[in-house]
Amino acid sequence: MNLIQVFIEAFRAMNANRLRTSLTMLGIIIGITSVVMMLAVGESARKFIAKELEVLGSNLMIIAPGANRTQGVRARAGTAPSLSVEDALALNSLPSLNGAAPALQGFFQLTVGSENSNNAVLGITPEMFTVRNWKLDQGNYFSESDIRGAARMVIIGKKIAEQFFYKINPIGKFVRIDNVPFQVVGVLQGEGRMFDGGDLGEMVLIPITTARATLIRSPFPRNVHYVVVQGKNDKSLKDADEDIKEMLRDRHRIRAEQSDDFRIDNLASIAEAGAKISAGLAAMLGAIGAISLIVGGIGIMNIMLVSVTERTREIGIRMAIGAKPRDVLLQFLTEAVVICLVGGIVGILIAMAGAAAITSTGKLDVIIGVGDMAVACGFASFVGIFFGFYPARRASKMLPVECLRYE
Repeated sequence: MNLIQVFIEAFRAMNANRLRTSLTMLGIIIGITSVVMMLAVGESARKFIAKELEVLGSNLMIIAPGANRTQGVRARAGTAPSLSVEDALALNSLPSLNGAAPALQGFFQLTVGSENSNNAVLGITPEMFTVRNWKLDQGNYFSESDIRGAARMVIIGKKIAEQFFYKINPIGKFVRIDNVPFQVVGVLQGEGRMFDGGDLGEMVLIPITTARATLIRSPFPRNVHYVVVQGKNDKSLKDADEDIKEMLRDRHRIRAEQSDDFRIDNLASIAEAGAKISAGLAAMLGAIGAISLIVGGIGIMNIMLVSVTERTREIGIRMAIGAKPRDVLLQFLTEAVVICLVGGIVGILIAMAGAAAITSTGKLDVIIGVGDMAVACGFASFVGIFFGFYPARRASKMLPVECLRYE
């Protein structure tokens, strides 16, 4: 019996019991749909997390002031005025870093006409754009002369621009920050959450000298709230961490027995944690889908055993006219595989429809790749062979005489 004939006979047997075949396929359809959807959602979640971490910057480190001690009790981090603009300038000379940028931050009211909102305002130097890989959608960056002259200029995020200057070019317009007028010179490109919890689209950036002179007054005029540093891609962040500690301890004259008066947060650890979470999520979702498929396979085994019993006389007649045990084995095994493959194809189509529905919401882009389809079809074939082998082998071991006597 050639392979084409085997498949034809398999489809005939399936067509003879359409309802049973459909119910048997249902388990495989649910299983394949689950596997494909879970794999696609897991991969999409991994890409989403990677995209969010890209906005954060996986090779960034944040240096924050340490904590003051009052009567032996440590206050919250960031209360010690231990970081300065000069520290950031010195860190720029480290070979393990691409750059360092200081920042001052405060919350103020923004006003344009009758519109107003409370936003975080960041005082920065031009190095911040390089370190954080920030690009402008339109306008110009701050220059060194703007920093030296404490110019009242502001660069805003896209969401701020849409809120205050809807369908109007904001460049050249004025925004009042805490009732102080600032001219808009640029609009940041992109949106997304950052390491401090803020949104890139809601950023309000001004020169650090302007922030100190007009908004964020401090008894320590050269100190900053934090310094952002970017490690070199070909350098270990661990080496950069050690270089930073060594330089800052030396600059701050910290003795060997004393603890650091600063804290370094490595965003690479956040990226690693995100990668592990997404990988674990994908594995868990795939396992859930595989369990569904195994349940469907058990259903196929049960139905095939029933089919073997019902078709005992047919098996006897086939063997009596010359069919060999391997032909009977191949016949029933092919039927199980065909049921799984057809159910797998239907399951893939349902999964594609589900992925399109999820993507249409705009919350998550779920894309089913060719690899996912190949894995699903391969898994379906394996399930058909694995769970269909025992019933097929049982049929091939029957004796023709006993089969013909079966009532």
